[in-house]
Amino acid sequence: EKVVSLFEPHTAIIQRGKAPPRDTEFGRKVWYSEVDGGLVSEYRILPGSPPDNQDQWTVSLKHHCQLFGHPPTTATADRGVYSIANEAEAQRQQIPEIALPKPGAKTPERLAYEALPWFRAALRFRSGVEGRISVLRGPRGLRRCLNRGETGLERWVGWGVITNNLVVMATALTRRRRSRRLAAT
Repeated sequence: EKVVSLFEPHTAIIQRGKAPPRDTEFGRKVWYSEVDGGLVSEYRILPGSPPDNQDQWTVSLKHHCQLFGHPPTTATADRGVYSIANEAEAQRQQIPEIALPKPGAKTPERLAYEALPWFRAALRFRSGVEGRISVLRGPRGLRRCLNRGETGLERWVGWGVITNNLVVMATALTRRRRSRRLAAT
């Protein structure tokens, strides 16, 4: 095991698959689950740098069912999460719309499946999740952890998610009040 930081020994080397110099980053991967409306319903700080399709998808689907009492209507993730096992797990949990884009070459049947309107809408929602990740990293302050140690990192990410959810709820309430005021006049 390599130690890349004497001050933060839990830091991992993350291969991003991007063009240099952004192909390698140092830090930790955080898995987010978001529900409709922009609320982050789950986050997990992953140990090391596991591949995206390892088992995060299955854990997130089970967590959603525990939290809300039913499976999601639509489940989506990026290309790195696609696997036959992940699609089968979502089907086993009776999720009606599973939007896991397959990387690489695709059969004509798969191309037709990924061209369905609900699949395209799910991918647009997924791009909104990418925007949420950017907001969490930028204005919500998760780009760099200022606390020390593993528990400090967990605390930092947790407070960032709580802050995000409070801002999302406050924004929704403000919009609702504004629309009621406009409707009353």
